[in-house]
Amino acid sequence: MAATKFTDAEREKLYARLEAPFDPALIKWRVMRTFDYGRSGVILPFADPRAYTDRLNELFTPSGWTREYTISTVPSLCRMERGKAIVTSKVLVATAVTITRLGSHTGTGEEWADRENAVTSADAQAFKRACTCFGLGRYLYRFGETRVQLNSRGEPVAIPALPEWALPPGMTMAQANGLAPDMRGPVDQRLTAEIEGFRGTLGEPIYAEILRRAGHSADARTIPNAERQKQTVEWMQAAARGFERLRNLAEMAGDAQFFAMAERFKIASVTELPSLAALKQLVEELESLANQQVA
Repeated sequence: MAATKFTDAEREKLYARLEAPFDPALIKWRVMRTFDYGRSGVILPFADPRAYTDRLNELFTPSGWTREYTISTVPSLCRMERGKAIVTSKVLVATAVTITRLGSHTGTGEEWADRENAVTSADAQAFKRACTCFGLGRYLYRFGETRVQLNSRGEPVAIPALPEWALPPGMTMAQANGLAPDMRGPVDQRLTAEIEGFRGTLGEPIYAEILRRAGHSADARTIPNAERQKQTVEWMQAAARGFERLRNLAEMAGDAQFFAMAERFKIASVTELPSLAALKQLVEELESLANQQVA
């Protein structure tokens, strides 16, 4: 006897749980395109197929859903890479995901056959696209491309914070960024004034980043307690020392070399750096340049 389908109420609850965002720890960022000779690029978030599998196992148990896939190839195709023509083929995968009593959906994926792990990559695309038809991971399609600085390995210097709509139910922005909830307590107004005084020194992006990460707040006046205020001041003092080091190194490098480096980072001045990570990278590159000049 065939199993009866879920009731409308049961389906509604299941779809809500399928559509819920993944734990932020499972989200990764992929560089889609690069600019400035690989020094910057645009990124988009994605989740490993195991995140999809774990959600299905959690909701339906491993025996409550199945996946089937077919593989085919399209031979004798030509693509260009770094100005060279490469004759290869393309791997095509179609994956069907069936959830008992809920239904079945199919997704497709493709990859150039000469790429490493071509079949695995195409299958992952197909599997996730099939899952998206059930609502699983669909929220990731809401993200637009974000432009970031890249390090020498082509990795993002800093990744964006996830917005509230991309967090699991009940998770706060503080928790998503690894911040523990704070007890509210007495605050020192002198520390509030000192913190606000760093805004012009550090620039708005880094000032706001430290408030969020060290002060657990978006405003110096709403930092929850004096302990957080002290930690915020320490972070800002350290950042201010970093800016002072940056200015000294920029002077040693000379205007031409510093402005060329600033152009790579797409900054107009040292007080317009986008993040602490960018400040750290710029100081490290200028220190490396200074060491080369001494040698």
